[in-house]
Amino acid sequence: MRRGALIAFAVLFAATWWRPEWPVEQALHHSLTVLGLGLLWWVHRRQPLPRSSFLLILAFLALHTVAARWLYSSVPYDDWTDALLGVRLSDAFGWHRNHFDRLVHLAYGLCLGPVLCRYFREALRWPAMWAALGAVTIVTATGALYELLEWGVSLLAPPELAEAYNGQQGDMWDAQKDMAIALLGVVVSATVLDPGLRRALRR
Repeated sequence: MRRGALIAFAVLFAATWWRPEWPVEQALHHSLTVLGLGLLWWVHRRQPLPRSSFLLILAFLALHTVAARWLYSSVPYDDWTDALLGVRLSDAFGWHRNHFDRLVHLAYGLCLGPVLCRYFREALRWPAMWAALGAVTIVTATGALYELLEWGVSLLAPPELAEAYNGQQGDMWDAQKDMAIALLGVVVSATVLDPGLRRALRR
């Protein structure tokens, strides 16, 4: 299944490069995709990941890959839901911005939380409560590091490239909201949804 998932991801990655509208900015986003795949390969070679952990990481990278194709701010999910369901989400919920970036930040916490919790419990033999705390800490810290990276891009890159990469869409609190929603995702996945912590609390 891991090989099939990697093949499916490779097909998706290649498809997003079909006639790209913003090739330079997309390549900048995909530098993180390549870094993520490299880390996944390195970790898996050192200590094979459980299938669920492997698939969760690829699922997050797939969402990021789709978002990078449209620079997050222009993902046409309204067109997709309109074609499939006859409903435009922005009209239904009164949204005035593209929220696909929020989905990806939420998925970061939801997908990485269980991976870290399981690793800390099974590989490092941490108690369930410490494993959950470790997962929350790492996701929060790396989320903040990513926002600092975006800030660095905005300082060093030309203004039009920085705006396209950061995708703030005019929201001065975009970085704080992104970090908060990633934190929400990992808190839910590392506490409410984590079976190891639930078993420990019952005991």
